[in-house]
Amino acid sequence: MSGNKFVMITGSTSGIGFELAKLFAKDNYDVAMSGSSEKIYESAKEIEKLGVETYPLQADASTYEGVEDFWKFVEGRNRKLDAAVLNVGVSLGGAFIDNNLEEELKLIDINISGTVHTAKRVVNHMVPNKEGNILIVSSLSATLPTPYETVYGPSKAFAFMFAEALREELKDTGVNVTAMLPGATNTDFHHNAGMDSTYFGDDSIKNDKKEVAKQGYEALMNRLDHVVCGDEETKKQAEENRRTPEPVKAANHAKKAKPQE
Repeated sequence: MSGNKFVMITGSTSGIGFELAKLFAKDNYDVAMSGSSEKIYESAKEIEKLGVETYPLQADASTYEGVEDFWKFVEGRNRKLDAAVLNVGVSLGGAFIDNNLEEELKLIDINISGTVHTAKRVVNHMVPNKEGNILIVSSLSATLPTPYETVYGPSKAFAFMFAEALREELKDTGVNVTAMLPGATNTDFHHNAGMDSTYFGDDSIKNDKKEVAKQGYEALMNRLDHVVCGDEETKKQAEENRRTPEPVKAANHAKKAKPQE
């Protein structure tokens, strides 16, 4: 067994999760990684090139069994968990009236149930050790209504407030909780949500995933309560969202997220 610290990162096959895995590895953390496809094993090999041990597992984050399988896999390493990144999350574009109910419930299972389930296991592990860092990946969407992503936004608002509440509960235990709120980022996220025909289908307007991950990582290491990740325009948008009435924010988002005919 190496003398490195140990982190688990869900949803780390690609995108922000993979970039976070690289940052932890560069700081000499061995990394347990989960993803929904077999590509997780290729991603783990890339992280190993940074000189750390990786423990990849393909797991279905939309099911109780899948979440539990990854936790048991992590626990089976018989190591103290120093950090955990709860990064699994999906969106679903389109009008609520048109979207498939099963897909919407699957989104809730991943974004909300999976976050709570994983956090429960991680907290119960870390608190007796009296130390640990937990990063819960929410979204800038947590700060506004998200028509045409009608279920996604509220699920990320849950993640944000859940992180803030958990942080307060754990403040005297040595365990830190930080919420990460990325703006639109140059990953496959919106493509996978079926939003290529929207404003969010244009990668030129998106933040760089490496910079987004770096900002989230630094906030976690500095034990901040939350961080909005992205360029200055993204951070400005978050501030404006605090002052703007909900109907105005909803109308603005609808213009961006509504599929084009």
